Amino acid sequence: MSVDRARVERLTRELLEAIGEDPDRPGLKQTPTRMGDLYAEFFAGVGEDPAAPLAHTISVSRGPAPDTLPSGAVLLRDIRFRSVCEHHLLPFAGRAHIAYLPGEQVVGLGALVRVVEILAGRPQVQERLGEQIADTIAEHLDTRGVLVVLDASHGCVTMRGGRQPEASTLTIAARGEYTEPIARAELIALIGSSGSGTAHG
Repeated sequence: MSVDRARVERLTRELLEAIGEDPDRPGLKQTPTRMGDLYAEFFAGVGEDPAAPLAHTISVSRGPAPDTLPSGAVLLRDIRFRSVCEHHLLPFAGRAHIAYLPGEQVVGLGALVRVVEILAGRPQVQERLGEQIADTIAEHLDTRGVLVVLDASHGCVTMRGGRQPEASTLTIAARGEYTEPIARAELIALIGSSGSGTAHG
């Protein structure tokens, strides 16, 4: 399902009128079109299957590098993402860190990035986003454990209400072996040692 840009444009004009503005004044004349483009980009994940990028896997024992069988976790840090909070339709953005314990099949690292992008490309809340990423990987990839850590800054916190510009939100979703705190402690430490901090913007 693709975004109905023409309808977004019409509704944007109506919204501008509702706040007392003139949508035909020079500064706002192109705003409805820009909003159509913006929403098409922000909500590109609506209706898209987040498991699709995980369909192509590689055998670790019969693949191109059978002598490099992973004995521990595969950890991909600092995946930058942005989404839109469904409560106020304000953006939130940050970094995702994903780890999984491979079984016989592994996946290209770019596929993990796509899972994040698809699920973030729809109205979201951060807590659910992390859980959905973890579920998608756990259910569609041969893995003994999955850990997803999201660290993000929210427009609804930084720009409205209490206006806390430095506040960020950290969420953790775990599946399989990583539901045990001891099992995930090393990974949490590795993620924290990246020194990148939270992505704000």
